[in-house]
Amino acid sequence: MLVPIFTLKLNHKINPRMVTIGKFDGVHPCLTAATQAGKVFIHNPHTRGQRPVAHRLSQSTQDSDISLLNINQAVTCLTAGLLGPNTTGDTLLVGSQTNLLAYDVHDNADIFYREVTGDNVRSLVLCDFTGDGKNELLVGSEDFDIRVFKEDELVSEMTENETVTSLCHMHGSRFGYALANGTVGVYDRTARYWRIKSKNHAMSIHAFDLNADGVVELITGWSNGKIDARSDRTGEVIFKDNLSASVAGVVEGDYRLDGQQQLICTSVEGEVRGYLPASKDLKGNLMDSSAEQDLIRELSQRRQNLLLELRNYEENAKVCLISNFGMGVIPANTQLQTALSVRPASEVQKAHVELSISTPNGRLYYAHFFSQVCICFIKILFFFHLTFTYFVYSSTQFHVFEITRQLPRFSMYDITADSSAAPPTGWVTFSINDRPQRVVMWLNQNFLLPEGVDSPDATFNSLRGGGLLSISMASNGQITLRTDDIDLAGDLVQSLATFLAIEDLSAEADFPRYFEELRTTLTEVDEFHSVHQKLTAAMADHSNYIRNMLVQAEDARLMGDITTMKKRYRELYDLNRDLINEYKIRSNNHNALLVCLKSVNQAIQRAGRLRVGKPKNQVISACRDAIKSNNVNALFRIMRAGTAPSRG
Repeated sequence: MLVPIFTLKLNHKINPRMVTIGKFDGVHPCLTAATQAGKVFIHNPHTRGQRPVAHRLSQSTQDSDISLLNINQAVTCLTAGLLGPNTTGDTLLVGSQTNLLAYDVHDNADIFYREVTGDNVRSLVLCDFTGDGKNELLVGSEDFDIRVFKEDELVSEMTENETVTSLCHMHGSRFGYALANGTVGVYDRTARYWRIKSKNHAMSIHAFDLNADGVVELITGWSNGKIDARSDRTGEVIFKDNLSASVAGVVEGDYRLDGQQQLICTSVEGEVRGYLPASKDLKGNLMDSSAEQDLIRELSQRRQNLLLELRNYEENAKVCLISNFGMGVIPANTQLQTALSVRPASEVQKAHVELSISTPNGRLYYAHFFSQVCICFIKILFFFHLTFTYFVYSSTQFHVFEITRQLPRFSMYDITADSSAAPPTGWVTFSINDRPQRVVMWLNQNFLLPEGVDSPDATFNSLRGGGLLSISMASNGQITLRTDDIDLAGDLVQSLATFLAIEDLSAEADFPRYFEELRTTLTEVDEFHSVHQKLTAAMADHSNYIRNMLVQAEDARLMGDITTMKKRYRELYDLNRDLINEYKIRSNNHNALLVCLKSVNQAIQRAGRLRVGKPKNQVISACRDAIKSNNVNALFRIMRAGTAPSRG
C-alpha cells in the first residue's frame, strides 16, 4: 500500500486542469497553478527569502512560499517548459480566452504577449506516432476526433463519441486520452488498447511509472477526488487513493530535491500530495486492504448468485420427477436470435418498434408497440442490450436471456430503393485488388441487408436526409460509389479501406452540387478580402483625421478659442462614432470570412477523405498550394482527379 510522502495545504483554490510544474531558475521545481481572480500562484519552498518582488509578481500574504502572478484576465490554461536551447530555466506560458503570455518568473519579465483567436481545440500533445524518431502533434477537439499532424499534413484521425478533453504521451506511439463523458483509455497508434467509462469526469491524466516495473501507468484524477493508476496494457487498476475534493491536476517532479521523481496530485481546495514509486517489496501489489476486501465481497456475491441458480435447477428437477411434466423447463439448446431491419415511416404507418418472437415448435408471437404505449423517446446508440424473460404458465421461475447487438455504421440506409428519387449526380471511383466476396462481407458488416445478398452491387435509400446511394463493382475491380453527399462518400471509402487493409488508395471523384457551393464560397472569400482591405484603408484615413482634429482642438484650447474647440470636439465625436461603426462592420466581415475559410478547409479535408494514405496527403497538400496561389480551376481539378495538374 502506497502512502503520500508529503502533504501540503495551500491556502489558495486551484482551477481544474490548470496545474503545471517548472524549474524557472533551472534548478528548483515550483508547483504552479491558476487560482481565482485572474491570478497564478507559484509555490517555491526551496529559496525562501530570496525572491524579489516586482512587475507582475507579488508575495502572498497567506503563505511565504507562494508568489502571485497577476494576469488581470481569466486564465484558461497554463504550462511551463524550455522555449529554446539557450534558455537556462523554464518559461511560464499562461493562456486566456484571447491572449497568450510568456513570462520569465526568475527575471520577473514578460517575454512576449500575443493575441490569439479561439477555436475548438481542447488538448494537444507531442508523440512519436509514426515511429520515425520525430514527434507528431496529436490534437483533441470538440468534434470528437483525435487528429495526428506531421508538420501541416494530417497523418491519421480517430473518432470518439465525446469531446476529447485531455491527451498524454505514455511511451513510443502509445498515448492516453480522456473524454468529457468520463471515458479514459489508451491508444497505440490507431489501435485502442482499452477504455473505461465512469459516472465522474476525468479532470487530469498523466503517465507515471508508479509500480516501478519499467512501464508507465495511466494516472487519472477524477471529479470526485479519486486518483487511480491503470495498466497501459489492460486498464487494470493497480493503485487508488482519494482526495477530499475534486482533483485539479496531476504532475510529476523532484519536489524534495532528493533525485527521485514524485507523482504530485492537487485538489481544487489547495491540497497537495506527493507519491514515490513503489519499492521492490511492494512491486505489483499497490492496492490497499479495502480494495482487496471489495474484490472478496464481489466474488462472494457472485458465489451466492451461482448457488441460488443451482438451487432453482434442483427444484425444477424435483418437480419434473414428481409430476412427469417439465414445469418451467426449456430445451437446453434454446438460443435468443435477433435480426435488425429498418424501414422509413409513412403517413399510413408512423414510426414504431416491432417485435416478433418465434419458438422451436413453430409458433410465432408478434407484438406491435404503438406510440400510445411507447411514451418514452430515446436516442438509439451504436449498441443496445436486449433482455428477454421467458416463463411457462403456472411456473414460478423465469428464464432470462441477454444479448448485446451493435448497429452497423450505415444502418440508416435501406436497401429498398425509392424508384421515384432522382439519381445522384456525385460519384467517386477507385480500383482494388480484392475479390467481390470481400466487398460483400464489408456490406453485410456495415449495412442492414437481408439474408442471401451475395452481390457487391446494391442501391440504398437514405432514411436520414433522402437521396440514393449506389454501390457497384466491375469485373476489373473498379468500385463506383454514387451519392450527392461527399461526407458519406468519404466515410464509405475510409470504412472499406480499413476493412480491406488498404494503405494507399487513389480515386477520381466529382460532386457537381457540392463543388458549385464551394465555388460560391471561394467567390465570397475574395469579396470579403476586398471589403476587408477597403475597411482597413478607411479606418486608417479616419485615424489620421482624428489625429489632426485632436491637434486643432488642443491648439484652440490653448489660444482660448472655445467656439472652435467645441466645434472640433463635436467633429471628433462624429468621427469616433463612425470609426466604431466601421469597426463593427469590419468585425462582422472578419467573422464571415473565418466561416468561409473554415468551409474551404473542410472541403479540402473532405476531398482528402476520398483517398487513403499517400494519395490523401498529396491531395491535401496540392489543394492548399492551389489556394495559396489563388488558382481555383487547379483546385477543382485536384479534387476531381486526385493529382496536381502538370506544369507545362
